[in-house]
Amino acid sequence: MTRLPWLDLHDPFPPTTDATPHGLLAAGADLSPVRLLDAYQRGIFPWYSAGEPILWWSPAPRCVIYPEQFHASRSLRKRMRHNHFHISSNRAFADVMLGCASAGERADATWISQDMFDAYCTLHKLGWAHSVEMWQDDKLVGGVYGVSIGKIFFGESMFSRITDASKITLFFLCQALAALEFRLLDCQVENPHLMSLGAHNISRTAFQSTLQQCIQPTTQLPCAHLQEALEVVQP
Repeated sequence: MTRLPWLDLHDPFPPTTDATPHGLLAAGADLSPVRLLDAYQRGIFPWYSAGEPILWWSPAPRCVIYPEQFHASRSLRKRMRHNHFHISSNRAFADVMLGCASAGERADATWISQDMFDAYCTLHKLGWAHSVEMWQDDKLVGGVYGVSIGKIFFGESMFSRITDASKITLFFLCQALAALEFRLLDCQVENPHLMSLGAHNISRTAFQSTLQQCIQPTTQLPCAHLQEALEVVQP
């Protein structure tokens, strides 16, 4: 059995091709902004439970959504026509993370630990992490957050407090990303929910190729640009 590499603070990541069949690549290091941004630019992300060391993943195949190919079912479009809601961006980043941490079965066993919460809130303050929120009667009812580098949005998590809120939020995020000419929304690992929304599995080679094309130069998505795009695509 191959020993899992343990990273000290200044150790580089191993090649993503060294990941296990399940995508586990390394353990250790920290969640500093420099480390996290380096990880995303290499197609790596942290995912671990409380009490575990930081675990770094690079799964293959990779689950992605091409923004212009998001699949909105007839029932979802009907719900969007008849529900009164408002979509915003970066209005309640911390609250979206807390909503994701407490959603459904995650309430008692979330992977969004205090360390993860603090790390991504720091990325948000630095302009790299973004949230999209769904409001109904001035109450936060759904949202999604992730990291944006170049023309790729790396989705982290989403939640719903009313039926289909996360789907609607993701729909408008994809509409905005398409308007901003983003190449893909990284969903990391497939699940039936994502696949029903038009997600695809692509090979590591294809993902890494797109990654290298789209994160050079390493640019931020200005908060104002995301909000402007959302305002254009909302009904």
